[in-house]
Amino acid sequence: MSPEKPSLTVTRNTCPVCGRELLTMWVPDDIPYFGEVMHITSQCECGFKYSDTLILTQHEPVHYELKVKTQDDLDARFVRSTSGTIRIPELGVDIEPGPASESFVSNVEGVLERISDILEMVKRWDEEGKTERAHELLCTIDDIKAGKCEVTVILEDPLGNSAIIAKNATRRKLTDEEIERLKTGMVMFEKGEVE
Repeated sequence: MSPEKPSLTVTRNTCPVCGRELLTMWVPDDIPYFGEVMHITSQCECGFKYSDTLILTQHEPVHYELKVKTQDDLDARFVRSTSGTIRIPELGVDIEPGPASESFVSNVEGVLERISDILEMVKRWDEEGKTERAHELLCTIDDIKAGKCEVTVILEDPLGNSAIIAKNATRRKLTDEEIERLKTGMVMFEKGEVE
């Protein structure tokens, strides 16, 4: 017996760019570490595109911590849901979820690459004081990748849908106080709301 295929639902909306009809496809799925999700995809003739994966489940609130000491630590699997907050205290980096947050599966090096991309954009803006700091952080990230610098990567998720998967990663439940200070940036759907 073959597994049942996810059911596709299509809704009609208005394109926020051109005002034409916009078809949005909703496909349920079950993904390891994320649980039940809803894939959403929209594309308009004008070129507007939108895609996201909404997590439909909630787990125990978690705090993961990984000391990145060697280049091997950069390979640790990193699963960030749309409610996950990423912190690297040594860099002064806090990436909190917002309305446009995306979930992703990568490794620690991929997280550092995402941060580098943002810092490169800050350098292009050429704002006084920020350009120099962005350059310093980019040099530090290069040192981390070369194994010359140690940092702590923290991943916190009040909905428990994020994870750092590595032997030397620590995991604990978030306290109520920690949960209160976190942003989730998520809209949770109850099962059956989207048909």
